[in-house]
Amino acid sequence: MTDIPHKAREKILFFLKTKGPQAATQIARRLGVTAMAVRQHLYALQEEGAVDFSDERRKVGRPARIWRLTRETSDRFPDSHGELAVGILRAAKSAFGEEGISRLLQQRMSDQAESYGRRLQRKRGLEAKVAELAAIREEEGYMAEWQTEPDGSLTLIENNCPICAAAETCQDLCRGEIELFRQVLGAEIERQEHILSGQRRCLYRIQPQRKRA
Repeated sequence: MTDIPHKAREKILFFLKTKGPQAATQIARRLGVTAMAVRQHLYALQEEGAVDFSDERRKVGRPARIWRLTRETSDRFPDSHGELAVGILRAAKSAFGEEGISRLLQQRMSDQAESYGRRLQRKRGLEAKVAELAAIREEEGYMAEWQTEPDGSLTLIENNCPICAAAETCQDLCRGEIELFRQVLGAEIERQEHILSGQRRCLYRIQPQRKRA
């Protein structure tokens, strides 16, 4: 029985990670428990430094207490050995310079494009390819999901960045990922939200390539 609170709190953290700031009542509805139970877990998580809240005013009634993750929770989610990756990048830059880093990243993208391409080539249609790409990124620790928007475009959402520490050191990693997505999907890609810009997730808007006149 002692593991039940731990599992419940992990579910709350996962929900806040993937859905963003929420009120206790919203979390309770999603988890199928009472708001009181959720609040007890949230206050316990706050004592651990994992979550914090702000009271937001509403037009009617009392302010709503909105809960969000703190930066201290990042180590609870996949990080793909961030310190090791940063160390390797710095060593490569020291040994081979900027040109060496560029060649290293180009080779990484080439390897990814080949690996991703083998899986996506079995899919027909952009929607099926985006779904498969989201599955690949989920396996790699990006906590990825996808959806179709009302205007018919698609979005790929990455709620976690397992290479965040390395990307902060070498932002060409992020630029390379957009090019990778364009290559394997054969589509127009626009990043509309970016973790390294301080937002809680990376969000890519995907549309079929425009036909050239």
